Amino acid sequence: MSAGKLLSGLLLGAAAGAVLGILFAPEKGTETRKKLSKKGQDLKDSFKTKMNSMVDELASQYEDTKDEAGKLIESGKDKLGAFKNEAKHTLS
Repeated sequence: MSAGKLLSGLLLGAAAGAVLGILFAPEKGTETRKKLSKKGQDLKDSFKTKMNSMVDELASQYEDTKDEAGKLIESGKDKLGAFKNEAKHTLS
């Protein structure tokens, strides 16, 4: 599942839950608004945590990929140098 679909699903579910909560709330409006505010803050905090986690994971994967690419480049340079030396000796 892509991150976009997951995020869309989470936001849609949160919105549907909020609407249903308002429609079926047995408390006064002020109490309902306080609860909605708290739920909204909780959702915001949860979203921030998940996004930070995703960004950290992507940064880690980027660094790993960058390191691996650097190793492959160095390996290629070493092999090219060895091939050039071998070709020089063969042609000499």
